[in-house]
Order: sequence, then C-alpha cells, then structure tokens
Amino acid sequence: MILTIGTFIGGLGLFLLAVSMITDGLKLAAGDALKQILADSTRTRFRGVISGMIVTGIVQSSSAVTVATIGFVNAGLLTLVQSLGVIYGANIGTTMTGWIVAIVGFSFKVEAFALPLIGLGMMAKMLRPGSRIAPIGEALAGFGLFFIGVDLLRDAFTVFSEDIDVAGFAPQSGLGVMLYVALGFGMTLITQSSSAAIAITLTAATGGVLGINAAAAMVIGANVGTTSTAAFAVIGATANARRVAAAHVAFNLLTGLVALLLLPVLMWLVDATSSVFGLQSIPAVSLALFHTVFNVLGLLIMWPLTTPLANFLSERFVTDWDRFARPEYLDRNVLATPALAMEALNRELGRVAEHVRAFVVSRISAEGPMDQSATEQEHSLRTLIDAVENFITDLEMDKLPESQRGNLPIALRTSGYLEDVLLLAVESTGHLADIEAISRPPVAQAIVEYQSAVVAHVRRCDPDDPGFSAGEQNDSYERLRGHWHDLKTDMLNAAAARHIPISRLNSALEGLRSYLKMAEQLTKASERLHAFKLSDGSGEQATADSEAAAR
Repeated sequence: MILTIGTFIGGLGLFLLAVSMITDGLKLAAGDALKQILADSTRTRFRGVISGMIVTGIVQSSSAVTVATIGFVNAGLLTLVQSLGVIYGANIGTTMTGWIVAIVGFSFKVEAFALPLIGLGMMAKMLRPGSRIAPIGEALAGFGLFFIGVDLLRDAFTVFSEDIDVAGFAPQSGLGVMLYVALGFGMTLITQSSSAAIAITLTAATGGVLGINAAAAMVIGANVGTTSTAAFAVIGATANARRVAAAHVAFNLLTGLVALLLLPVLMWLVDATSSVFGLQSIPAVSLALFHTVFNVLGLLIMWPLTTPLANFLSERFVTDWDRFARPEYLDRNVLATPALAMEALNRELGRVAEHVRAFVVSRISAEGPMDQSATEQEHSLRTLIDAVENFITDLEMDKLPESQRGNLPIALRTSGYLEDVLLLAVESTGHLADIEAISRPPVAQAIVEYQSAVVAHVRRCDPDDPGFSAGEQNDSYERLRGHWHDLKTDMLNAAAARHIPISRLNSALEGLRSYLKMAEQLTKASERLHAFKLSDGSGEQATADSEAAAR
C-alpha cells in the first residue's frame, strides 16, 4: 500500500511538472505569437472561440489562456464580449488533455517514445541555452514526463483496485454522483490543474477503480473546478478582470449543471458514438468524448446568452473609477441640439483636462511605480477620452451653425493633446528609479527645482482660472524650457565628472524630458480650450482657432 501511494504521488508530481514545463516552454518558444493570436483573431465571437481552442490546445492550460484574456481586456485589446468567445474556446480546448491521455497514454508502450522525448528535449535545452530551441526542448521533455506520469498513475490505480473496493465507498448514482463531482472539484482546487484531475480520473477509470458514471461526475467537477484559478487571479484586480472571471465561472457552472442533469442522456450518446467506432472497451476514450460533448453543449447553450451576459456583467463590479470614466455632460440626447452639444463638449473637455493635470502632478510627485489606484485612474481617463472623441465623431459638422464648425477641430486636437499627455505620464514612471538613482549632489537640488517648476506650470494650465492668459502661459513654458536645458547641462557635466552614475543617465534624462513634453502638450491644450470657451460665435474667430489647432 505504501508503494502504491508513493507511486500515485510520484505520478501526480511528474504530471504537474510536465504540464508546467509544456506550458512554460511553449509560451517562451512562441514569444508574443500566442498573444498576437488572441489579440488579432477575436474580431468576431466565432473567431474568438477558435482562437481560445487553438491556444489552449497548444499550451495545455485553459487557466493560462483565461488569465491572459483577463489581461487583454484590462489593456483594452479585447472587449468583454470578445473575451467571452475566448473563454468558451478555452474550455473546449482543455479537453485536448483528456484525448492525449486516452489515445496515447493507454495505446502505446510509454517508454518507447516518452524517454527519447525527455532525452532529446533536455539535450536541446542544454546545447542551445538562450535560443528559441531551448524552450521547445523544455516542452518536448515535458511531453515525455507527461506520459510517464500518466503511466505511473495507471499502475497505481491498477494495484489499488485489486486491494480495495473504492467504488463501494459511495454509490455511483444519486447522491453518490454529487460526491464524485465534489471530489473532482476538490482535486482541481488542490492541484490548480483540471488537466491533473482529469488525468487522475481517466487513469482511475481505466484501472477499474471508478465506474464510468462516477468518473464522468468527477470530470464534471474538475471542469467546474478550473474556475478557481481565474477566481484567485482576480483577487484585488480591476472590475473588468472580475467581469471576465465571473463569465468564466458562469459558463463552467452552467455547463456542469446541464451535464449533471443530462448525465444519463449524455452517457447514452457517448456509448452510442463509441459503439459506432468500436470504442466500448476503452473507458478513457469514452470519458474524453464525454468531456468534449458537454463543453460543446455548454457553448451551444451560452452562445445566444453572450450579449445579455456581457450587458449584465457590465453593470456589476462597478467601482468609483468606472463611474469616473463615464462622461458627465455627454449623451445621445444633446447630439440633436448643436448648441447644447457644443456646450456639453466644452464642459466635458474641461473636466478631462482637469483630471489629466491632476494625474500628471501625481506622477511627477510619485516616488515609485504606478500602484493599482493609479493604473485604474489611467485606464478610466483613457476610456473618458475615447468617449469624448466618439462624441466629436458623432457630431455632424454640416448640421452645426457656421460659427461653430471651427470648434470641432479644436476639440479633437485638444483631446489628442490630453491623450498624448496621459501616455507620457505613464511612460515616465518607467524612468523614476533612474531619476532617483542620479538625484545626488551636485544635481539633486536642481532636479527638485525643475520638477517643482513643471508642477507649478501644469497647475497654471487651467483655462477656467480667471487670471489665465495664453500669452503668459507660453512665456512660462519658454522659461521652463530654459530651466530644462540648464538642468541637462548640469547633469551631463556631473556624469562626466563621475558624480552621478553614467549608466542611469540616459534613462533619467528621458524621464525628465518627458515632464517638459507633458508641459508642452498641456500648454497647447489649455490654449485650445481657452479659445473654445471664448469663441464669440463669429466665423472669423472659429476659423482662426481651427487653423491654430491644426498648427
């Protein structure tokens, strides 16, 4: 018994190690290709499903694909609806593990090809370290260990079934089925790998430890249990991440519930299909087929519910930043009245500019990388700017009064300046460590004074301030440029004299220069906003402002 338990634990350990090596190796070998597939191949829901299936089949991990999808939604590369297609496809793609175990694991002499795979894979990894061959070798070795792990599990369960009647511990129908569902869920929760739970189930069924109905119930439990990885991944994450994880849970729960309710029907269908292909005597193949069938059934059920589900989730997990990202003054109703639309656009642009200025000040004053709050604020500002630009696009220029038409290019250029500032502010955080590293005598005080001057200038870029003057703002910016050139000269001299680390100089200069660029873009934005607000309705004023904006 001790030897059997040891064999089981060792087989499970080898299997988990193999899945990890396959996933990591193929992700490294592919580089950004897998990300590109997900980002570019999801224009329609159907293509998203196919992409999810392919990528999951390649990396052998639906959890990895789900977590990557969550990241793409956060980055704005995928919409919530597009991500649902990928999630559906990933759940179908994860059935590939069962097919590999069923067809290869029990149909060939494992050592005949598993050991050569391990040897060739590790030779490639050792002989070509640092190249793309190395991670491919790691994946090959992982496939070899995969089959050896499955073979050990099969041996353990074969011996186990001869000594103990495990099937007698719980009936394989009624409430006993629920126990096996819970067992499958628990194994996935513990191992954080539905592939491992399904491999254990298939080998147990093949070894005679489990009846086919009990094993099918465990497969259902493992399929539902895979949602735990996504649930753990979004603890403390953004609202979008929680929405994708919730969709993943909803799909698997509904699919598992339907499979459980229709278990006798689905097993009959599997038996009938198996009979056609002469597979009745291979429980592992029947279970792999069952796993595929009920996931495809889940896709068919969820397909028409995708848009309602996305709409439902969009109203859930709403944070303060989500509310912030919604325009306060823009809506479809004001589009019908040009005068109201331009006034609303004026106000919303002013609101966006105010928050962008505050974001810039917080970034220049920060002493570390962006935290979660800053990331959510940046994402919300991007969403808000997109909403403003969409509103401008929806405004039909030919329906505006002649005197107002020149303001649309001004508004569009202003939003472009604000978007540039936001991008610069985010990029500047990558240089903070180098700025801190060179902030030492004799340039430390000059850096602080320069940062303070930038912050003061940014705060003055407020066209709502009664004392605002475009001319004075330009003069302030020219003084700031002179300040920057003096600081750059001082830093170069200090580096030449070895007072500050030369290795950090270029990055620090780039970060400090980005402050000046932000100040420049905010100066332009404030001038355009000021012109927008002061537009007296004359065609000459609007045209002049439009030409200035174009320049």
